[in-house]
Amino acid sequence: MKYKRILLKLSGEALMGERQYGIDPERLAEYAKDIKEITEKGVQVAIVIGGGNIFRGVAGASNGMDRVQGDHMGMLATVINGLALQSALEDAGIPTRLQSAIKINEVAEPFIRRRAMRHLEKGRVVIFGGGTGNPYFTTDSAAVLRAIEIEADVILKGTRVDGIYNADPEKDAKATKFNFISFDDVLRKGLKVMDTTAFTLSQENELPIIVFDMNKKGNLLKVVSGEKVGTEVNL
Repeated sequence: MKYKRILLKLSGEALMGERQYGIDPERLAEYAKDIKEITEKGVQVAIVIGGGNIFRGVAGASNGMDRVQGDHMGMLATVINGLALQSALEDAGIPTRLQSAIKINEVAEPFIRRRAMRHLEKGRVVIFGGGTGNPYFTTDSAAVLRAIEIEADVILKGTRVDGIYNADPEKDAKATKFNFISFDDVLRKGLKVMDTTAFTLSQENELPIIVFDMNKKGNLLKVVSGEKVGTEVNL
């Protein structure tokens, strides 16, 4: 395996499968199988998951809701998704811990860096819920922050698109895919990989990002093995 410790970033929307909202148990089971495949090869896996399938703070704010209140609701949505993913992983026989940036001691451990790293060393998958625990920060920012804190080798951003393009491939048939692109080129071309705060934090800490199609079976194993899947963003 090319990478020993990874941070897998999943969007909340990814859990919807073919549904309009909520959580698709079949999609969760598929993800659990893919994750089990790499943990059995000794890869240490941490996961940050979004909450967009349940609630988005930004969307609430655009409809007149207080932004801080909305973001706290979004954080709770990520914990709900974390619990669902934890259940699916444990059904697949993978030992798992859910850590939350906001205190919900009855359902999740508080985020403690050393404890998280110890779980990873023992072969447990660690799911980080609650974002960063602060409003105005996205789960992309949480993913980069946690990846740096646990000393991950790479951030794997699992999406429904097979990499980074110069235009939206779902809208433009002539869109061109990049197999590799530098951090500077992403900024220069104005490409949307992550929000600016998260992307800059990743660049400053020289933490590579790989964007790939998580919904294609076997892709996660290929990425971790070092195969050229998706798009790599690096220095």
